[in-house]
Amino acid sequence: MSGDSDLRRTPLAELSVETGVRPGKPDLGTVQPDARRAGRHLAAIHRHYLGDLARIAEVLQRVKAGDAPPAEVAHIVLDTDMAQNLRAVGTICGQECGVLKMHHDIEEQSIFPLLHGRGTSQIKAIVDRLQAEHLVVHEILERLAAAADTLSVTPSAENFELATEIFDRLLSVVRSHFHYEETTLEEALGVFGVNI
Repeated sequence: MSGDSDLRRTPLAELSVETGVRPGKPDLGTVQPDARRAGRHLAAIHRHYLGDLARIAEVLQRVKAGDAPPAEVAHIVLDTDMAQNLRAVGTICGQECGVLKMHHDIEEQSIFPLLHGRGTSQIKAIVDRLQAEHLVVHEILERLAAAADTLSVTPSAENFELATEIFDRLLSVVRSHFHYEETTLEEALGVFGVNI
């Protein structure tokens, strides 16, 4: 993960959330099972997003295998459940980009400030790290939106490969980010009274 907040010039291969040292899971002492409810809810939300990403990955694999031309990707992805909620970006992966950005905006405007205000120094360090990771995810989303738009206008093998490469990076980064967030915040959300 680059320390530079402007990641536009960072090569795709260097856009990662697993660089440096991530603050570990906080020691919150004995935590009651019901305190994990908000953390489990967050994990369920993440599973929904990962399910949508998996459906997009399946479509990309179909195209790669020659089962669907690149021009069909836009139609298939735009018809996912998530796409009914967001059509603002207008690209084949625009809905996923919009939904992930919305999820991160909610965290940054509501969940993270509450955790930062109520939490320990350990929690604050985790929140700071998660916010830095959001910058990486958002940069990849921007690149994917641009590549997907180019692919929908010019469905070539080269444009498909670029969109697929960016999507694969997004999937890897989001999986890692979600896992880290769920692991470190599962108990903290309930302990510090932050509902999802």
